[in-house]
Amino acid sequence: MTPGRAAALLQALPLALADMELEREQETENPVPLPTFRGAALEAQAACDAEWILAGPAETGKTYAGLFRLDSLLRQTPKANAAIIRKIRQDMATTVLRTWDRIIALRGGVSRFGGERAEFYSYKNGARVYVAGLDDPTKVLSSELDFAYVNQAEQLTLSDWEFLSTRTTGRGAVTRTPMVFADCNPSGPKHWIKTRPSIRLLESHHADNPTLYDEEGNITEQGKRSMSALQALTGIRRSRYFEGLWISSEGAVYRDFDRAVHVIPRSQMPPIVHWVCGVDFGFSNPFVWQRWGFDDDGAMYLEREFYQTKTLVEDHASRITKLNQNFPIEATVADHDAEGRATLERRGINTTLAFKSISEGIQNLQQRMAIGANGKPRFFILEDACIGRDESLAAIHKPTCFLDEIEGYSWPVAADGKTQKEIPIKENDHSADCARYVASYFDHLEVAGAGNFAAAFGEPAVYWSDEDEGHGPGDAPDDEGRGPGDGPDEEWIQ
Repeated sequence: MTPGRAAALLQALPLALADMELEREQETENPVPLPTFRGAALEAQAACDAEWILAGPAETGKTYAGLFRLDSLLRQTPKANAAIIRKIRQDMATTVLRTWDRIIALRGGVSRFGGERAEFYSYKNGARVYVAGLDDPTKVLSSELDFAYVNQAEQLTLSDWEFLSTRTTGRGAVTRTPMVFADCNPSGPKHWIKTRPSIRLLESHHADNPTLYDEEGNITEQGKRSMSALQALTGIRRSRYFEGLWISSEGAVYRDFDRAVHVIPRSQMPPIVHWVCGVDFGFSNPFVWQRWGFDDDGAMYLEREFYQTKTLVEDHASRITKLNQNFPIEATVADHDAEGRATLERRGINTTLAFKSISEGIQNLQQRMAIGANGKPRFFILEDACIGRDESLAAIHKPTCFLDEIEGYSWPVAADGKTQKEIPIKENDHSADCARYVASYFDHLEVAGAGNFAAAFGEPAVYWSDEDEGHGPGDAPDDEGRGPGDGPDEEWIQ
């Protein structure tokens, strides 16, 4: 521990203990055991900076500590308004809100409103905390807040964070210490979190988590399980989630991919001229389905995706059919799994064989990701594209969507340290493969020496229904074509 960190901890300790003592006095009618905090988690319980973030590898207790601080602030600040925020609203029920519900159940005195999809929580002193996603900014995020807490801030853009900082200026607040604070996992070395001077970073470590290590520093049984899972990670995910390093993937396949450029809100997707789906089969490995839209300039947009393990193709087929209602799908480009393709065919989802040349397919996507003469790439991901997160994968810190895969998709490195740019590491590449299949199809790369797809197959690869047989690659959309102005097309379909 550095002298500066030790001094900060000593300064924070009396304040944190005073807060806990106040809680004990306020809850004498219903006393509850308070959790153990240490390290950065303890510092967080007294943090009053205008902007601060608990940063560190996975499973250090960052989220619990940040949410506990928020709960304490609301109990101590009558009539305060706050918000729990994440980049994507639909991710919250199975992630940050589970932890929040545990905390308020422990401490009591809080009422939840909104049914299964929580909208806000109300305290006996009149304080209230709302639930919001930056992909669906409601009037909550247009109002002045006393406190704004962000889960997984590394997913935000600098513009997102700056917007939230304008909501916590103190104008109209009841607290004397308004703040926007967060937890985050490490990202790239040039991420805005590392370069923004106004942010106080509290460095969190695994030893801070009392469920992993006891007071004497001995690893617990839970700690053995958690650390074993983290140590088993590879590549950039191990570097970030186990070692806590802010590092870029060495030998990244798609070096031009930049979240600030390629990831956009749904409202920025232009009218779509062609709809093409992609499938990468899997059971133990993820089954990936994607729906891509192409605009009149040929730029591609990942509009919808699911990424699921341990589910039969028959069940996926039912889900795909429902998700594609009212979409004039021109083709479903699939991996060469004969049994999987046959199952989709039986359910009315005809498939086109994917172009499987890895090198050519990657080069094609690399060209699409590069910034063109018009100052824009020809490859975009909608920030809310993924639906139905696979919690079994998230629990072991595995990718759950394209955005989780892409930054860690890398070339192998030889013993001499040189990158071998022939075949990428065959790991966590299911969504990346699917995107490559769709781009290769639309850009008419040859398949098995048979010419382009139109020449090889001659007619539309997918018909939505008997009435829809007029649709095929190259056709303009009919009056029922979908566009961003049509509103949301579905929630997660079970």
